[in-house]
Amino acid sequence: MSHFTSHSKGSFEGMPPDEFEKLDSDAHGRGPRALVFYHYLHPDDVVSAVHFTELCVGLQQRGWQVAAVSCNRGCRDEAVAYPPDSVWQGVHIHRIWRPPIPQSTLPGRFFNSAWMILAWSSLAFRRASPDLLVVGTDPVLSILVAGPWRLVRPGTRIVHWCFDLYPEAAVAEGLIRPNHPLVRALRVALASAYRACDLIVDIGSCMRERLLAYKSGARHVTLTPWALAEPTEPLPRYSEERNRLFGDARLALLYSGNFGRAHCHEEILALARQMRSANARFVFSVRGNRVEAFRSFITEQDDNISFVPFASQDNIEPRLGAADVHMVSLREEWTGTVVPSKFFGSLAVGRPVLFAGSADAAVARWIREHDVGWVLTADNVGTVAEELQSLSESPQQLISLFSRCHQVYQRDFSKQQILDQWHEELNRVLSGNHRGG
Repeated sequence: MSHFTSHSKGSFEGMPPDEFEKLDSDAHGRGPRALVFYHYLHPDDVVSAVHFTELCVGLQQRGWQVAAVSCNRGCRDEAVAYPPDSVWQGVHIHRIWRPPIPQSTLPGRFFNSAWMILAWSSLAFRRASPDLLVVGTDPVLSILVAGPWRLVRPGTRIVHWCFDLYPEAAVAEGLIRPNHPLVRALRVALASAYRACDLIVDIGSCMRERLLAYKSGARHVTLTPWALAEPTEPLPRYSEERNRLFGDARLALLYSGNFGRAHCHEEILALARQMRSANARFVFSVRGNRVEAFRSFITEQDDNISFVPFASQDNIEPRLGAADVHMVSLREEWTGTVVPSKFFGSLAVGRPVLFAGSADAAVARWIREHDVGWVLTADNVGTVAEELQSLSESPQQLISLFSRCHQVYQRDFSKQQILDQWHEELNRVLSGNHRGG
Protein backbone atom coordinates (compact mmCIF):
# COMPACT_ATOMS: atom_id res chain seq x y z
CA MET A 1 0.00 0.00 0.00
CA SER A 2 1.35 3.45 -0.91
CA HIS A 3 2.33 5.87 1.85
CA PHE A 4 1.44 8.82 -0.37
CA THR A 5 -1.87 10.63 -0.16
CA SER A 6 -3.83 12.03 -3.08
CA HIS A 7 -4.29 15.72 -3.81
CA SER A 8 -6.85 17.54 -5.87
CA LYS A 9 -6.27 17.58 -9.62
CA GLY A 10 -5.15 20.93 -10.97
CA SER A 11 -2.92 21.93 -8.08
CA PHE A 12 0.75 21.27 -7.54
CA GLU A 13 0.85 17.93 -5.79
CA GLY A 14 3.55 16.68 -3.48
CA MET A 15 4.22 14.34 -0.66
CA PRO A 16 2.28 14.90 2.55
CA PRO A 17 4.24 16.52 5.41
CA ASP A 18 4.79 13.26 7.29
CA GLU A 19 5.94 11.13 4.35
CA PHE A 20 9.37 10.36 5.75
CA GLU A 21 7.98 9.90 9.25
CA LYS A 22 5.94 7.08 7.74
CA LEU A 23 9.00 5.72 6.00
CA ASP A 24 10.83 5.78 9.33
CA SER A 25 8.10 3.65 10.86
CA ASP A 26 8.30 1.13 8.01
CA ALA A 27 9.65 -2.15 9.33
CA HIS A 28 11.71 -2.64 6.17
CA GLY A 29 14.12 0.25 6.54
CA ARG A 30 16.03 2.38 9.00
CA GLY A 31 18.59 3.74 6.58
CA PRO A 32 19.09 7.30 5.36
CA ARG A 33 16.21 8.97 3.54
CA ALA A 34 16.66 9.91 -0.11
CA LEU A 35 14.22 11.90 -2.23
CA VAL A 36 14.61 11.77 -6.04
CA PHE A 37 13.20 14.28 -8.54
CA TYR A 38 12.92 13.20 -12.18
CA HIS A 39 10.36 14.05 -14.86
CA TYR A 40 9.56 10.44 -15.81
CA LEU A 41 9.93 7.17 -13.93
CA HIS A 42 8.67 3.57 -14.15
CA PRO A 43 6.67 2.40 -16.09
CA ASP A 44 7.98 4.80 -18.76
CA ASP A 45 10.67 3.05 -20.80
CA VAL A 46 12.59 6.11 -22.05
CA VAL A 47 16.24 5.37 -21.28
CA SER A 48 16.87 8.07 -18.67
CA ALA A 49 13.63 7.20 -16.85
CA VAL A 50 14.82 3.61 -16.60
CA HIS A 51 18.18 4.76 -15.23
CA PHE A 52 16.66 6.97 -12.54
CA THR A 53 14.15 4.27 -11.57
CA GLU A 54 16.95 1.71 -11.31
CA LEU A 55 19.01 4.17 -9.25
CA CYS A 56 16.09 4.46 -6.81
CA VAL A 57 15.68 0.69 -6.63
CA GLY A 58 19.44 0.15 -6.28
CA LEU A 59 19.67 2.55 -3.35
CA GLN A 60 16.64 0.97 -1.70
CA GLN A 61 18.30 -2.44 -2.02
CA ARG A 62 21.40 -1.02 -0.34
CA GLY A 63 19.50 0.08 2.74
CA TRP A 64 18.22 3.52 1.79
CA GLN A 65 14.64 4.69 2.29
CA VAL A 66 13.75 6.09 -1.11
CA ALA A 67 10.86 8.21 -2.34
CA ALA A 68 10.64 9.71 -5.83
CA VAL A 69 8.51 12.43 -7.39
CA SER A 70 7.81 12.62 -11.14
CA CYS A 71 5.00 13.97 -13.33
CA ASN A 72 1.87 11.96 -14.02
CA ARG A 73 2.19 12.10 -17.84
CA GLY A 74 3.55 9.43 -20.14
CA CYS A 75 6.79 10.37 -21.84
CA ARG A 76 5.89 9.07 -25.29
CA ASP A 77 2.18 9.90 -25.06
CA GLU A 78 1.00 12.92 -23.07
CA ALA A 79 -2.53 11.50 -23.09
CA VAL A 80 -1.37 8.77 -20.73
CA ALA A 81 -1.94 9.73 -17.10
CA TYR A 82 -0.56 7.58 -14.29
CA PRO A 83 -2.16 7.34 -10.83
CA PRO A 84 -0.72 9.72 -8.22
CA ASP A 85 0.70 7.05 -5.90
CA SER A 86 2.48 3.75 -6.36
CA VAL A 87 5.25 1.58 -4.97
CA TRP A 88 7.78 -0.07 -7.30
CA GLN A 89 10.24 -2.56 -5.79
CA GLY A 90 10.16 -0.76 -2.46
CA VAL A 91 10.41 2.75 -3.94
CA HIS A 92 7.54 5.11 -3.19
CA ILE A 93 6.64 7.07 -6.33
CA HIS A 94 4.39 10.11 -6.24
CA ARG A 95 3.32 11.75 -9.49
CA ILE A 96 2.58 15.46 -9.74
CA TRP A 97 -0.34 16.36 -11.94
CA ARG A 98 0.62 18.60 -14.85
CA PRO A 99 -1.26 19.65 -17.99
CA PRO A 100 -0.88 17.41 -21.06
CA ILE A 101 1.42 19.85 -22.83
CA PRO A 102 3.55 18.07 -25.50
CA GLN A 103 7.29 17.88 -24.91
CA SER A 104 7.84 17.88 -28.68
CA THR A 105 7.54 21.68 -28.94
CA LEU A 106 10.05 24.13 -27.50
CA PRO A 107 7.38 26.23 -25.69
CA GLY A 108 5.89 23.01 -24.32
CA ARG A 109 9.22 21.82 -22.98
CA PHE A 110 9.84 25.07 -21.15
CA PHE A 111 6.28 25.27 -19.81
CA ASN A 112 6.58 21.73 -18.43
CA SER A 113 9.98 22.55 -16.99
CA ALA A 114 8.67 25.63 -15.18
CA TRP A 115 5.69 23.66 -13.87
CA MET A 116 7.83 20.84 -12.45
CA ILE A 117 10.46 23.19 -10.99
CA LEU A 118 7.78 25.16 -9.14
CA ALA A 119 6.09 21.98 -7.93
CA TRP A 120 9.32 20.40 -6.70
CA SER A 121 10.45 23.66 -5.09
CA SER A 122 7.17 23.87 -3.17
CA LEU A 123 7.94 20.50 -1.55
CA ALA A 124 10.79 22.15 0.37
CA PHE A 125 8.15 23.88 2.50
CA ARG A 126 6.69 20.60 3.73
CA ARG A 127 7.41 19.55 7.29
CA ALA A 128 9.14 16.29 6.36
CA SER A 129 12.79 16.64 5.35
CA PRO A 130 14.88 14.00 3.55
CA ASP A 131 18.53 13.50 4.41
CA LEU A 132 19.44 13.79 0.76
CA LEU A 133 17.86 15.10 -2.44
CA VAL A 134 18.85 13.80 -5.90
CA VAL A 135 17.86 15.97 -8.89
CA GLY A 136 18.19 14.99 -12.56
CA THR A 137 18.16 17.01 -15.79
CA ASP A 138 14.68 16.22 -17.11
CA PRO A 139 12.90 18.52 -17.54
CA VAL A 140 15.52 21.04 -18.62
CA LEU A 141 16.91 23.32 -15.90
CA SER A 142 15.59 21.03 -13.14
CA ILE A 143 18.61 21.84 -11.01
CA LEU A 144 17.11 25.28 -10.33
CA VAL A 145 15.17 23.59 -7.51
CA ALA A 146 18.45 23.38 -5.60
CA GLY A 147 18.28 27.06 -4.65
CA PRO A 148 14.90 26.95 -2.85
CA TRP A 149 15.77 23.65 -1.22
CA ARG A 150 19.09 24.95 0.09
CA LEU A 151 17.38 28.06 1.46
CA VAL A 152 14.47 26.28 3.14
CA ARG A 153 16.16 22.96 4.01
CA PRO A 154 19.82 23.74 4.77
CA GLY A 155 20.22 20.37 6.46
CA THR A 156 19.29 18.37 3.33
CA ARG A 157 22.25 17.41 1.16
CA ILE A 158 21.68 18.09 -2.53
CA VAL A 159 23.03 15.90 -5.35
CA HIS A 160 22.71 16.55 -9.08
CA TRP A 161 23.01 13.76 -11.69
CA CYS A 162 23.62 15.58 -14.96
CA PHE A 163 22.66 13.76 -18.17
CA ASP A 164 22.71 16.82 -20.42
CA LEU A 165 23.61 20.47 -20.10
CA TYR A 166 21.34 23.43 -20.82
CA PRO A 167 21.58 26.10 -22.13
CA GLU A 168 24.79 24.65 -23.63
CA ALA A 169 22.91 22.00 -25.63
CA ALA A 170 20.50 24.61 -26.99
CA VAL A 171 23.47 26.72 -28.09
CA ALA A 172 25.08 23.68 -29.76
CA GLU A 173 21.80 22.98 -31.56
CA GLY A 174 21.74 26.52 -32.87
CA LEU A 175 18.46 27.39 -31.13
CA ILE A 176 19.96 30.41 -29.38
CA ARG A 177 23.13 32.49 -29.64
CA PRO A 178 25.81 31.88 -26.98
CA ASN A 179 25.86 35.58 -26.06
CA HIS A 180 22.08 35.99 -25.97
CA PRO A 181 20.86 37.81 -22.82
CA LEU A 182 18.70 34.81 -21.90
CA VAL A 183 21.75 32.51 -22.02
CA ARG A 184 23.71 34.88 -19.80
CA ALA A 185 20.83 35.13 -17.32
CA LEU A 186 20.40 31.34 -17.23
CA ARG A 187 24.10 30.82 -16.55
CA VAL A 188 23.94 33.19 -13.60
CA ALA A 189 20.91 31.34 -12.20
CA LEU A 190 22.53 27.95 -12.85
CA ALA A 191 25.78 29.00 -11.18
CA SER A 192 23.77 29.79 -8.05
CA ALA A 193 21.96 26.44 -8.26
CA TYR A 194 25.20 24.50 -8.69
CA ARG A 195 26.67 26.30 -5.65
CA ALA A 196 23.74 24.96 -3.65
CA CYS A 197 24.78 21.38 -4.49
CA ASP A 198 26.97 19.20 -2.31
CA LEU A 199 27.75 16.71 -5.09
CA ILE A 200 27.52 17.09 -8.88
CA VAL A 201 27.62 13.83 -10.81
CA ASP A 202 28.46 13.95 -14.51
CA ILE A 203 28.46 11.11 -17.04
CA GLY A 204 31.78 11.85 -18.73
CA SER A 205 34.97 13.88 -18.33
CA CYS A 206 34.06 16.30 -21.12
CA MET A 207 30.81 17.12 -19.32
CA ARG A 208 32.66 17.59 -16.06
CA GLU A 209 34.92 20.17 -17.69
CA ARG A 210 31.89 22.23 -18.70
CA LEU A 211 30.38 21.92 -15.22
CA LEU A 212 33.61 22.92 -13.51
CA ALA A 213 33.44 26.24 -15.36
CA TYR A 214 30.56 27.19 -13.06
CA LYS A 215 32.95 27.00 -10.04
CA SER A 216 30.32 25.61 -7.70
CA GLY A 217 32.66 24.39 -4.98
CA ALA A 218 30.78 21.08 -4.94
CA ARG A 219 32.48 17.72 -5.22
CA HIS A 220 32.45 16.42 -8.82
CA VAL A 221 32.46 12.73 -9.74
CA THR A 222 31.76 10.75 -12.91
CA LEU A 223 29.15 8.00 -12.60
CA THR A 224 28.07 6.76 -16.01
CA PRO A 225 24.69 5.37 -17.06
CA TRP A 226 24.78 1.60 -17.42
CA ALA A 227 23.51 -0.51 -20.30
CA LEU A 228 19.88 -1.59 -20.08
CA ALA A 229 20.85 -5.11 -21.22
CA GLU A 230 23.84 -6.79 -19.59
CA PRO A 231 24.46 -10.28 -21.01
CA THR A 232 26.82 -12.44 -18.98
CA GLU A 233 29.08 -12.98 -22.00
CA PRO A 234 29.61 -11.34 -25.40
CA LEU A 235 26.64 -11.84 -27.69
CA PRO A 236 27.20 -14.50 -30.37
CA ARG A 237 27.07 -13.59 -34.03
CA TYR A 238 23.47 -14.30 -34.89
CA SER A 239 23.99 -15.78 -38.35
CA GLU A 240 20.40 -15.43 -39.61
CA GLU A 241 20.17 -11.75 -38.69
CA ARG A 242 23.72 -11.15 -39.91
CA ASN A 243 23.00 -12.65 -43.31
CA ARG A 244 19.78 -10.67 -43.60
CA LEU A 245 21.45 -7.34 -42.77
CA PHE A 246 25.00 -7.73 -44.02
CA GLY A 247 24.91 -10.55 -46.54
CA ASP A 248 28.35 -12.09 -47.02
CA ALA A 249 30.26 -9.00 -45.80
CA ARG A 250 33.49 -9.85 -44.03
CA LEU A 251 33.11 -6.89 -41.65
CA ALA A 252 29.69 -5.74 -40.38
CA LEU A 253 29.28 -2.23 -38.96
CA LEU A 254 25.97 -1.18 -37.35
CA TYR A 255 24.58 2.18 -36.27
CA SER A 256 21.53 1.48 -34.12
CA GLY A 257 19.53 4.16 -32.32
CA ASN A 258 18.58 7.79 -32.55
CA PHE A 259 20.11 9.97 -35.24
CA GLY A 260 19.29 13.60 -34.52
CA ARG A 261 20.77 17.07 -34.46
CA ALA A 262 23.57 16.02 -32.12
CA HIS A 263 24.85 13.37 -34.53
CA CYS A 264 27.13 13.57 -37.55
CA HIS A 265 27.51 11.44 -40.68
CA GLU A 266 30.33 13.04 -42.68
CA GLU A 267 33.26 10.99 -41.37
CA ILE A 268 31.29 7.74 -41.32
CA LEU A 269 30.20 8.27 -44.91
CA ALA A 270 33.79 8.99 -45.94
CA LEU A 271 34.92 5.78 -44.21
CA ALA A 272 32.24 3.70 -45.89
CA ARG A 273 33.30 5.03 -49.28
CA GLN A 274 36.94 4.31 -48.45
CA MET A 275 35.97 0.69 -47.69
CA ARG A 276 33.75 -0.02 -50.72
CA SER A 277 36.16 -2.62 -52.01
CA ALA A 278 37.01 -4.08 -48.59
CA ASN A 279 33.90 -6.28 -48.27
CA ALA A 280 32.67 -4.17 -45.35
CA ARG A 281 29.01 -3.24 -45.00
CA PHE A 282 27.56 -0.27 -43.07
CA VAL A 283 23.96 -0.68 -41.87
CA PHE A 284 21.90 2.06 -40.21
CA SER A 285 18.95 1.11 -38.01
CA VAL A 286 18.11 4.67 -37.02
CA ARG A 287 15.36 7.17 -36.46
CA GLY A 288 15.43 10.89 -35.69
CA ASN A 289 15.26 14.32 -37.25
CA ARG A 290 18.51 14.04 -39.26
CA VAL A 291 17.96 10.64 -40.86
CA GLU A 292 16.49 11.99 -44.09
CA ALA A 293 19.25 14.60 -44.39
CA PHE A 294 21.80 11.80 -44.08
CA ARG A 295 20.02 9.60 -46.62
CA SER A 296 20.07 12.43 -49.15
CA PHE A 297 23.87 12.14 -49.34
CA ILE A 298 23.79 8.43 -50.28
CA THR A 299 24.41 7.75 -53.98
CA GLU A 300 24.06 4.67 -56.18
CA GLN A 301 27.79 4.10 -55.80
CA ASP A 302 27.37 3.71 -52.03
CA ASP A 303 26.35 0.08 -52.43
CA ASN A 304 27.89 -0.95 -49.10
CA ILE A 305 25.50 1.30 -47.15
CA SER A 306 21.91 0.38 -46.29
CA PHE A 307 19.10 1.45 -43.97
CA VAL A 308 16.81 -0.96 -42.12
CA PRO A 309 13.84 -0.43 -39.78
CA PHE A 310 14.26 -0.37 -36.02
CA ALA A 311 14.46 -3.79 -34.42
CA SER A 312 11.51 -4.98 -32.37
CA GLN A 313 12.05 -5.46 -28.64
CA ASP A 314 12.24 -9.23 -29.17
CA ASN A 315 14.90 -8.87 -31.85
CA ILE A 316 17.27 -6.42 -30.17
CA GLU A 317 19.89 -8.99 -29.12
CA PRO A 318 20.12 -10.63 -32.58
CA ARG A 319 20.31 -7.16 -34.16
CA LEU A 320 23.17 -6.00 -31.89
CA GLY A 321 24.94 -9.36 -32.04
CA ALA A 322 24.83 -9.50 -35.84
CA ALA A 323 27.42 -6.71 -36.13
CA ASP A 324 31.17 -6.78 -35.56
CA VAL A 325 31.46 -3.07 -34.80
CA HIS A 326 28.93 -0.58 -33.44
CA MET A 327 29.01 3.03 -34.66
CA VAL A 328 28.40 6.09 -32.50
CA SER A 329 28.62 9.76 -33.43
CA LEU A 330 28.49 13.20 -31.81
CA ARG A 331 29.02 16.58 -33.44
CA GLU A 332 32.06 18.36 -32.05
CA GLU A 333 30.07 21.37 -30.85
CA TRP A 334 27.95 19.04 -28.70
CA THR A 335 30.96 17.66 -26.83
CA GLY A 336 30.33 17.81 -23.10
CA THR A 337 26.64 18.69 -23.40
CA VAL A 338 25.64 15.02 -23.78
CA VAL A 339 27.45 11.67 -23.72
CA PRO A 340 26.13 8.96 -26.11
CA SER A 341 24.74 6.11 -24.03
CA LYS A 342 25.08 3.71 -26.98
CA PHE A 343 28.75 3.40 -26.06
CA PHE A 344 27.91 1.53 -22.85
CA GLY A 345 25.32 -0.68 -24.54
CA SER A 346 27.85 -1.70 -27.17
CA LEU A 347 30.53 -2.68 -24.67
CA ALA A 348 27.94 -4.55 -22.58
CA VAL A 349 27.14 -6.90 -25.47
CA GLY A 350 30.83 -7.31 -26.30
CA ARG A 351 31.26 -5.10 -29.36
CA PRO A 352 33.90 -2.45 -30.08
CA VAL A 353 32.86 1.11 -30.89
CA LEU A 354 33.68 3.26 -33.89
CA PHE A 355 33.18 6.81 -32.60
CA ALA A 356 32.90 9.75 -34.99
CA GLY A 357 33.40 12.90 -32.95
CA SER A 358 35.84 15.05 -31.05
CA ALA A 359 39.01 13.43 -29.75
CA ASP A 360 38.29 15.28 -26.47
CA ALA A 361 34.89 13.63 -25.96
CA ALA A 362 34.59 11.23 -23.04
CA VAL A 363 33.75 8.33 -25.39
CA ALA A 364 36.94 8.99 -27.37
CA ARG A 365 38.98 9.02 -24.15
CA TRP A 366 37.47 5.73 -22.96
CA ILE A 367 38.13 4.11 -26.34
CA ARG A 368 41.80 5.08 -26.16
CA GLU A 369 42.13 4.21 -22.46
CA HIS A 370 40.63 0.73 -22.75
CA ASP A 371 41.51 -0.04 -26.39
CA VAL A 372 37.90 -0.87 -27.27
CA GLY A 373 37.51 0.73 -30.69
CA TRP A 374 38.43 3.63 -32.94
CA VAL A 375 38.05 7.41 -32.85
CA LEU A 376 37.18 8.58 -36.36
CA THR A 377 38.01 12.13 -37.42
CA ALA A 378 38.29 13.87 -40.77
CA ASP A 379 42.07 13.46 -40.59
CA ASN A 380 42.34 9.70 -39.98
CA VAL A 381 39.71 8.09 -42.21
CA GLY A 382 42.37 6.25 -44.24
CA THR A 383 44.17 4.94 -41.16
CA VAL A 384 40.96 3.68 -39.55
CA ALA A 385 39.94 2.01 -42.83
CA GLU A 386 43.24 0.14 -42.93
CA GLU A 387 42.91 -0.99 -39.31
CA LEU A 388 39.35 -2.21 -39.85
CA GLN A 389 40.30 -4.10 -43.00
CA SER A 390 43.18 -5.74 -41.15
CA LEU A 391 40.82 -6.73 -38.36
CA SER A 392 38.36 -8.25 -40.83
CA GLU A 393 41.11 -10.55 -42.03
CA SER A 394 41.81 -11.84 -38.51
CA PRO A 395 38.68 -13.51 -37.06
CA GLN A 396 40.47 -14.59 -33.89
CA GLN A 397 41.62 -11.03 -33.20
CA LEU A 398 38.03 -9.86 -33.61
CA ILE A 399 36.74 -12.48 -31.15
CA SER A 400 39.40 -11.38 -28.64
CA LEU A 401 38.25 -7.79 -29.06
CA PHE A 402 34.66 -8.84 -28.31
CA SER A 403 35.85 -10.42 -25.09
CA ARG A 404 37.91 -7.39 -24.04
CA CYS A 405 34.99 -5.01 -24.60
CA HIS A 406 32.71 -7.17 -22.47
CA GLN A 407 35.32 -7.45 -19.70
CA VAL A 408 35.88 -3.68 -19.65
CA TYR A 409 32.15 -3.09 -19.32
CA GLN A 410 31.76 -5.59 -16.49
CA ARG A 411 34.73 -4.14 -14.63
CA ASP A 412 34.12 -0.40 -15.05
CA PHE A 413 30.60 0.37 -16.30
CA SER A 414 28.14 -2.32 -15.15
CA LYS A 415 25.01 -1.43 -13.21
CA GLN A 416 26.19 -3.12 -10.03
CA GLN A 417 29.56 -1.34 -10.18
CA ILE A 418 27.97 2.06 -10.73
CA LEU A 419 25.25 1.57 -8.11
CA ASP A 420 27.88 0.53 -5.56
CA GLN A 421 29.74 3.76 -6.35
CA TRP A 422 26.52 5.74 -5.95
CA HIS A 423 25.98 4.20 -2.52
CA GLU A 424 29.55 5.05 -1.54
CA GLU A 425 29.42 8.63 -2.83
CA LEU A 426 26.07 9.41 -1.21
CA ASN A 427 27.27 8.09 2.14
CA ARG A 428 30.31 10.31 1.75
CA VAL A 429 27.99 13.28 1.20
CA LEU A 430 26.06 12.46 4.36
CA SER A 431 29.28 12.15 6.34
CA GLY A 432 30.19 15.73 5.39
CA ASN A 433 33.36 14.70 3.50
CA HIS A 434 32.28 15.91 0.09
CA ARG A 435 32.97 19.54 -0.75
CA GLY A 436 35.40 20.26 -3.57
CA GLY A 437 37.16 17.80 -5.88
